[in-house]
Amino acid sequence: MKNTLVMCGFFVLGVFLGRLASLPIWMHESELMLYALYVLLFLVGVGVGGNVQAFRLVEHIHLRVLLVPFSTVVGTFAGVGILAWFIKDWELGEKLAVGAGFGYYSLSSVLITQIHSETLGVLALLTNITREMSTLLLTPVLAARFGKLAPIVSGGATAMDTTLPVITKYSGKQYAIVALISGLVLTILVPFLVSIILHV
Repeated sequence: MKNTLVMCGFFVLGVFLGRLASLPIWMHESELMLYALYVLLFLVGVGVGGNVQAFRLVEHIHLRVLLVPFSTVVGTFAGVGILAWFIKDWELGEKLAVGAGFGYYSLSSVLITQIHSETLGVLALLTNITREMSTLLLTPVLAARFGKLAPIVSGGATAMDTTLPVITKYSGKQYAIVALISGLVLTILVPFLVSIILHV
């Protein structure tokens, strides 16, 4: 939770400094954000490619484990579809792109801002931070009421890192492997799904 709060703090600081309008003009240019996105995507790729343990686990685990990230994608999009009836300010594709962050707020918000708009990017940031925070706080209830896989699905892409400790604690160590693989698959899917949805 500490990392999430630090990220939120930097976001709030950025908003505050941006409102003061005392920053150099080059900091407001979209080119800077584009380069930041390239660096972020590169680091995500390095992180995924360097996770040798997760790739070894994929080789030895039955393909049924992929039903967990698949269920996460289907459940997330179904939830977005239901909420779409009540939120009329955005098109369905825009709402689906926000949901396609699967909790990975740092990447999805920057990507959506670059492809679409800053407003939708901020919405993606807040939505996906809320998803991560909800998982951190509600995992004991989710595991007890809805089964051991529920916190993994709730955590989405964060199940492989920030929410993994709490998932392991309440779902059991045997589910840590499932959480790692599910989070890895969703992390890889985020940039592709967000880009495809917003370009359709």
